[in-house]
Amino acid sequence: MRLIRLERGYSQEKMATIIGISKKTLVEIEKERILANWTTVIAVCALFKESEILQATLGDEPFEVVETIAHEEIIQPKLKSMGGKIWWKELAKQGEFRLQQNVISQHYRILDEQDYRLYSSFDEVESNRRLMELAQTKK
Repeated sequence: MRLIRLERGYSQEKMATIIGISKKTLVEIEKERILANWTTVIAVCALFKESEILQATLGDEPFEVVETIAHEEIIQPKLKSMGGKIWWKELAKQGEFRLQQNVISQHYRILDEQDYRLYSSFDEVESNRRLMELAQTKK
């Protein structure tokens, strides 16, 4: 959290105000005396999604990691991704769909040929099943 704050050039006071916690709580988090709660983590991922520090820690789409943890899987119609050229390894391809795994968080996602995210999960078996299902429905 401290590195993200410093990356933006924010004081502890300003950072605490932005993410909705007290300065005292932020200091405790930065000194690693306490862990940030779920609401704070979500706020940081949402408000600082372009942070190089956050992206280096969670990958190119930090909020996707948080969203996948919260819901265990994401089945959404077409959300544009960056295509997974840096933080992702391609595991399988079926027709116009490809299954990727994030090298940092280890979660899986399925993209179509235009790099739209159709599915995300931490469950590899279910991700492979969804990939096959999508490929079958497209035939």
